Amino acid sequence: MSTAAKPTRRYDSSKRREQAAARRDRILDAAEELFVRDGYAPTSMAAVADRAGVALKTVYLAYETKGKLLRTLWNVRLRGDEKPIPIGERLWYKAMLAEEDPERKLSIYVESANRLRGRMGNVLRVIRDAAPVDPEIGQLWERMQSEFLENQREIVRSLHRRKHLKPGLGVEGGADVMWTLNHPSVYLLLVHERGWSMARYQRWLTDALRLQLLADSN
Repeated sequence: MSTAAKPTRRYDSSKRREQAAARRDRILDAAEELFVRDGYAPTSMAAVADRAGVALKTVYLAYETKGKLLRTLWNVRLRGDEKPIPIGERLWYKAMLAEEDPERKLSIYVESANRLRGRMGNVLRVIRDAAPVDPEIGQLWERMQSEFLENQREIVRSLHRRKHLKPGLGVEGGADVMWTLNHPSVYLLLVHERGWSMARYQRWLTDALRLQLLADSN
């Protein structure tokens, strides 16, 4: 007497991926909370695992080191996802560069940059404060500033090509001005330390960039 074969259970890879993504989100959220509250150095991987409700091994398998965990957290908060696409290659950045009106270009950039700062401001402060005492994070801070300067330089180049840049300033001079005014440390000073609202900071930065960079500003 033959018996009917039992149906083979189908492997649901999409559910596994969703579960893994949810664990990564919990780990990143826990890391951000502890880094901001306690500081980078005092926060252990074990504390992150405990706060996220996962095994310590899970945290190490996903991120290997605390430095890599912070780098990943930075990338996710900066870009909004874990895709390895630099800011300079993001669609919103390219659309901003293509904008013909110089004042509109700067306004779009500051508004977009502020949206990023709204979700990464606390992580930015953690990285800045940890950079002097942790070589791995120090390298991350230097790379962030280098990439940030190149993004500013590309915006100034686009103004220069269209003859919107203030006479005599030049691309490098304009990039230095934009990098300084828009530097993360200035944002942290005004918003996190002096208590400016994001709206006030956005108005100030937009006006300052317009006055310092654009040929027709007064």
